[in-house]
Parts: sequence; C-alpha cells; structure tokens
Amino acid sequence: MVERKVLVLAIATTGLSTAVAEPLRIDGSLEGRFSDNVELSASDETSDLETRATIGIGYRTDPGRCIADLSSRFGYGYWIDDTYDPEVYSNMTFLGDCEINDNLSWELTDYLRDVTQDSRAGDTPENRTRKNLFRTGPVLSFRPSSVDELVFRASYEQTDYSEPVEPDSERYIASAAWNHLFSPTLTAGLFAEADRAELDTVGEDVDRDTLTATFSKQWVATRLSGSLGVSQLESRRPNSESENEGVVGSLRLEREINPTTMLTVAANRELTDQTTDLDIRIGSFVFNLEQTEPVEVTAFRATLDKGFSDGSSVGLTGYGSQTDYLLSDLTDYRSGVNARYRRPVTEYMGFNAGLGWDFYDYGGETDSNDHVLDLRVGLDYQLSRKLTANGSIGHERRESETASREYDENWILLGLSYQFR
Repeated sequence: MVERKVLVLAIATTGLSTAVAEPLRIDGSLEGRFSDNVELSASDETSDLETRATIGIGYRTDPGRCIADLSSRFGYGYWIDDTYDPEVYSNMTFLGDCEINDNLSWELTDYLRDVTQDSRAGDTPENRTRKNLFRTGPVLSFRPSSVDELVFRASYEQTDYSEPVEPDSERYIASAAWNHLFSPTLTAGLFAEADRAELDTVGEDVDRDTLTATFSKQWVATRLSGSLGVSQLESRRPNSESENEGVVGSLRLEREINPTTMLTVAANRELTDQTTDLDIRIGSFVFNLEQTEPVEVTAFRATLDKGFSDGSSVGLTGYGSQTDYLLSDLTDYRSGVNARYRRPVTEYMGFNAGLGWDFYDYGGETDSNDHVLDLRVGLDYQLSRKLTANGSIGHERRESETASREYDENWILLGLSYQFR
C-alpha cells in the first residue's frame, strides 16, 4: 500500500514526502532595510527605510491515509517616508493527498507566490502581483500486472492574480498514464493529457492536448527522468483563432557526486499560457504578464551544492530560458548565474555572501539588451538557542540599451529572527 502511494505521488506532486514527518514549525522575524534608490529609477533616486515583520509556518503529517505538507511565509512591510503603500508578502506551498480506498485518492495543492509582472522593470512593489494557483481532483490507479500501473487523473484548477488587469483562469485537466517496470531501476511509459482553460480578463479559451513518452532510471547515486512528445495548443479569442503544434519534453538529472556534493539539472519545453504553474516549477523563469497570449517556453536550470568539513558551503546555479509568444513576433531570452557562499566564523557567528548576474534580451524590440549585477555580503549571530541577529549590505546595478531601465541601488539590512517552536 505504501509503495503504491509513493509511486503515484512521485508522478503527481513531486516534493511531497511520505517518509518523514516534521512537527509544527513557527518562526518570526523583524527586519529593517534601507535603500538609496527604493524605486530602482534611472534618475531622481529616492531613499527610504522599509520595516518588515514576517512569520513562517511549516508542517508535515505522519504517513497514513491522509498526508499533508505545508510550507509558508507571510510578511507585512511599510516604508517610513511612504514611498509605497504598506505591502503584504506571501509565499505558500500546500500539498495534500487523502486515500479513499486502495485504488482511489484525492489530491489538493495550493501555491501562493509574489511574482514579477514585467522583467523589463525592477523588482518593486509596483511591479509585483500575487499569484494563487489552486488545484484539486481525484486520482484512480490500479495495476493490471505486477509490472504495470495505470493512473487516471481529473483536476479542477483556478489561477487568480491580485491585480485585476492580470489574466485569471479556470481550467479542467484530464490525464492518463501507463507505467511499465522494465527492471527494478528502469520505468517507462506513456502519458496523455487534455487541458481546457478559460482566461477571464482577455476572454480567451485555450485548449491544449499533449502526448508524451516517459521514463525514469535509477542508479546508486544518480536519478534520471524525463519525457518527450508532442503538444497541440489552440487559442480562441473574440476576434481571432490560432493553432500551434510543437515538440515538448522534460529532463531531470539528480547526481550525488559524493556525500557532500549534489548536482541537479532540469530542462523543460512546453506550450503553455501565463496562468499555469510553469513559473512555480521553474524558479528562475518569469512570465511577462504584460503579454497575455500563449507561449512556447524552453527553460534550463542547473544547481551544484557543495559542503565542506569546516561547516562551510557553496552553491552555484545557472539558468537560461527562451519564451516565444505565439500570436506575435516577440521572443524573450533570459540567462544568468548565481553563486552563494556560507561559512562559520565562530561557534555562534556565520558569514554569507552572494553574487548574481542576469542577462535579458527582448527580441523583436529595439535596444533590447539588459544586464543586472547583484552583490551581497552578511553576518548572522546566534544570541540564544532560538534568537538570531543578522545584518547584510548589498549593491544592485542594471545596465540597459534603454536608458530609462538603468539603475543603481545600495542597501543595508538589519534584523532579528526567533524560532517559536
């Protein structure tokens, strides 16, 4: 019974663990962040101090007929000189699965994120919106033989943006999957999905049908999985219709190079729209919400994490993406690298640093290239078993062929965090 559920969840809700329960975790923080260019403007720079209070809640149930995994963080910030109105920050992931009988279960997921509306502008409250993606539905699975599994899924999905101009949607998804166990370490099969969406704001219907071949291979220290197939997307608006087909697929590699070094590589190619969960599944990808039309997205992301015997750690992430807008000639390119370093200075003090570089190319536009450099260093000090003080300084610089998009920002942050339980 447990083995069947683990396989189904691995396909449906990657990341929901059925093995290890975690008690309720509650932490809070209070931070002050001063910026000499809080609006990230090219001229007439404005300084202001933001004070932000944040609470984090996490919980994972014991394995059983019903399992749930919650990770969330909510905050409230205000600016001393009222550069912006008070801002609410939100980040939540909820994954749930309840077994009705041996073959039938019910899934529920909810993702809440603050997302950027347009990568052409800086990450300010005026360029953010809140995205809530809720999905629920039944899953029917059974085994025709000891090496075959059939999984049928029906889902209702609703996407809401906090800004009224963004495209909210309702969609209905039906899928069928066949998985065959060729060996204890190799599984392959077929996956078919029909997706019907209604985008409220723009009055658009988007129908997508997908058929792919899937596989998963496990070695001692490596796991490789992926899919390859075709997808057809039809978009209907009040005054126009379009139909697009393309090759779609995914690839994910997880490699434990040694006990302290982990490599993760993921690649995706999809026909989709701005109300799906693609930007949630691929953290470095940003939808341009100013363009409300179907897109073809190719995205790549690789992460290397390394730990050392002295307690220090280093991480390196590289990514790239290409977004083709199917109803116009626009193509957006984005790539970048991000490096992270942390090491203990004393028993109670730690040092951390980060460096990020992003490149944007808005194809089809004149003067379309942007570069963003982000540098930060900080210290944290454990005042007690539950109380930690932290401070950091940073600099962000954007260079662009369009002068109005350029900016320089220097900032400093001081804060306290407390682990309630």
